Parts: sequence; structure tokens; C-alpha cells
Amino acid sequence: MTSKTIPFKQPTGFSRPAEDWVGATLAAAPPVVAAKPELPTKRLTVDIPEDLHRRIKVDCAGKGTQISDVVRELLTKEYPVA
Repeated sequence: MTSKTIPFKQPTGFSRPAEDWVGATLAAAPPVVAAKPELPTKRLTVDIPEDLHRRIKVDCAGKGTQISDVVRELLTKEYPVA
């Protein structure tokens, strides 16, 4: 059996600790938490184009919201309680 030696370089240090990086990211965009409906719910499945889904998902991720909360709010505005 032959022995191989593999040279490894010592990892370089980071300019700032990971905790600072994570903390700064979380502080920059606090998540928005919408109230969940208290009434019984029904599931709604809708097929939408991929590019529309991508735009919605990116926007919601940036705001810290869920797609379901945004859709629920839009539907409530369009169909208010009579």
C-alpha cells in the first residue's frame, strides 16, 4: 500500500465573526408576521406561471412574509365581507 500526502492550506480568517454577519442581516429586515385566520379554513390550489411565482416568492422573501398571507390579503380586499 502506498501512502499519499495531500498538502492542506490553513484556512484564512474572516474579516468579522459569523455572529455579527447573521445579526446584521436579521436586524436589517425584521420579519413581518401576519395574523392567521381564526375561522375554519379551506385549501385553494391555483396554477400560475413560473415567472409570476418567482416574482412573488422573491418579494415575500425580501419582506419576510409568506405567499399564503399575501394571497389571503389580496383575496380579502377583492372580496370583502358583505
